Amino acid sequence: MSAIFATAARRRRICLLATTFLAPALFGVSAAKAQQIAQALPPIEITSPDENRTRAKPKIDQETSSRRVVPSAVPARRSNAAPAGGTATTRVPAVQQFSGIVGASTSVITAEEIRQSPAQTVQEIIAQTPGVQLTSLYGGVNGVKTSVDLRGFGAFATSNTLVLINGRRVNDIDMAGVDFSTIPRDSIERIEITRGNSGAVLYGDNAVGGVINIVLKNGVGGPPATMRAEGGVGSFNARMASLSVATNYGPWSTSFYGNGIKSDGYRVNNALDQRNGVGNLNYTTPGLTAFATLSGDDQKLGFPGGRLVDPSIGLDQLAINRRGAATPFDYGNQQGANATAGFTKTLANGVDLIVDGGVRDKKQQAAFFNPFGNSYVDAHLRTWSITPRLSIKNVMFGMPSAILTGIDFYDAAFHQERPTDKGTPPIHTYDLAQKTLAGYWQHNIGLLPTTDISYGARIQNTTLSARDRLNDPPNCAMFFTCGAQALPLDSSETQHALHVGIEHRFNEIFSVFGRAARAFRTPNVDERVSSGPAFDAFFNPIPGNFALKTQTSHDIEGGFRVKSGGFQLQSSIYNMDLENEIHFIPALFYNVNLDPTRRYGSETSASLRLNDSVTLRGGAAYTRAVFREGAFAGMDVPLVSRYTATGGVTLNIWRKYLVADATVRAWSERFMDNDQANTQRRIPANATVDVKLSGEYGHFFWSLSANNLLNALYYDYAIASSFTAGRFSAYPLPGRTYMVKAGATF
Repeated sequence: MSAIFATAARRRRICLLATTFLAPALFGVSAAKAQQIAQALPPIEITSPDENRTRAKPKIDQETSSRRVVPSAVPARRSNAAPAGGTATTRVPAVQQFSGIVGASTSVITAEEIRQSPAQTVQEIIAQTPGVQLTSLYGGVNGVKTSVDLRGFGAFATSNTLVLINGRRVNDIDMAGVDFSTIPRDSIERIEITRGNSGAVLYGDNAVGGVINIVLKNGVGGPPATMRAEGGVGSFNARMASLSVATNYGPWSTSFYGNGIKSDGYRVNNALDQRNGVGNLNYTTPGLTAFATLSGDDQKLGFPGGRLVDPSIGLDQLAINRRGAATPFDYGNQQGANATAGFTKTLANGVDLIVDGGVRDKKQQAAFFNPFGNSYVDAHLRTWSITPRLSIKNVMFGMPSAILTGIDFYDAAFHQERPTDKGTPPIHTYDLAQKTLAGYWQHNIGLLPTTDISYGARIQNTTLSARDRLNDPPNCAMFFTCGAQALPLDSSETQHALHVGIEHRFNEIFSVFGRAARAFRTPNVDERVSSGPAFDAFFNPIPGNFALKTQTSHDIEGGFRVKSGGFQLQSSIYNMDLENEIHFIPALFYNVNLDPTRRYGSETSASLRLNDSVTLRGGAAYTRAVFREGAFAGMDVPLVSRYTATGGVTLNIWRKYLVADATVRAWSERFMDNDQANTQRRIPANATVDVKLSGEYGHFFWSLSANNLLNALYYDYAIASSFTAGRFSAYPLPGRTYMVKAGATF
């Protein structure tokens, strides 16, 4: 009987996937904010690359009848062959040449779309892409520490989503994740979103759910001097200001983008004070380009905690005081500084050497006040990197070929002190040093004028040294705040990532793609620090050991794209099997490797440009995250909505003097954190509507935005009690908010 039920379940899953895969195409569902198809999976041209900005550079704004340009000799067996022994630029009739990662599902959000979007945060802009989910614990102020989830990782989305800036990984070896709010919005040229784990070959671990590459403007090729200044005010006493400056002189160019924001926040103890900036220096000649980038950020944020709901005692803080604070004094501060530099040197026609490196420095302080014992955290993380690589673009055996191969080296040192209060001696002092050395190879081949294939592999070795020093103060036994000194760990592990992909274009309108890949994720330092039970059943301290297994994933994906005139559509289905997924058990305060899990689903997006004044867009996704084996087999992984959808319209009412934009984002219910058994009530489904009116006149511009226009009272994160049925703590987000901005360009 169990086999019959299993077979029926598989059939039901296949039917559901097929329905969600094809329905948007059959019924003309318009799609995502991020433009897709030719713009979403743009080709890599066989020309001198901009590899100092991204490893798989997409080319957007291509023509409907784009052609691939191949500078090389092509044998006579092809009708467009160059003369024997000569070198020519040959045009092959094909819609695309190479995508950034052949066979992958990718979206591109342009600077124009970012500028027009009514969303106030980078995360909300990214979430207008099908399948992307958000989780926020801190009141949603400017999107601070709001996590972006690709393909259903819930509470561990930040550790399974790799974030790049200009093609360079910025994920650190701690759990803090990349805070998108520290990236000036005006500095973004485009956002490239590659779903699935194929990015692991080029970029390394953390790319399990996907890769988000934020490409910054650098001012190259612009006018001699430009400046843009903007200021704004909004709900909750929000004040913001931004400034950008760019100059060009001969081969030299510079740019600076900075912004600051202050807000009282939606909730009590939710104030934000933040400023950040990024500056670039570029040197550009035909055979050599070089750059240097400096960035910094400073952030102060109050942690309001959750709102408690406990039907057993008749308590519902969500209903009586959703803006209150459970932790009125907790806070977190962060200071970051980054420096990168590098160059691209053309060694021969189609052969470029790219060398870059840098250092990231991050300091964090946080205080937590509790009747059972306070806690203070003071952490410092510094990461050095150097990433030389070689780009070879030519013709191999008569076929267009693009090879990217290189070495990545990262050296990270983490130091954390944990006293009970600021200024007191630390109880625990953690020191972890991690080095990674990797080599990779990715090869794209134009097998036919209509067919591209790609394959690649990465070998990565990670060495770790972890130490804990315990200073046992007298109050440890009283408040159970100290635990035991963790056992030292010295480890070395070698992992690998693989990718193979294919794309076939039947004509300039319709194409299909597919891929298979393997990826991995090494545990971060915060997970290792909490890698064993703090106390046994009798509250005796048990030493941790920093030891967690490396998480691995195996993906398969397939889909199709359509482009005809102003209509574009992309749809795909995928399956991802994971081993040793790393997960935190809140009730026990430690991390474990889960039993095998699975993600599967579908994602569809489209856009329709009716005319120069009206553009429609939308998308839908079905996402399942389930346990495959163990005590929770068949249950949903918490904090993952099965259904998400987006839609929007841009309406140019009167030239550029008056433009209207509207976006809707909807998601289904999800299980609360700590509810692996799926027995507690769910976080309710909801939707938000954002609208924006904007305009330009000469050098001046303005905008008026209303976010969550229908005043939905929602939350996207809650944690369930392990001991009392129906008891949970929720983290509410703002209702309707407003923002007015105005500025000028010079």
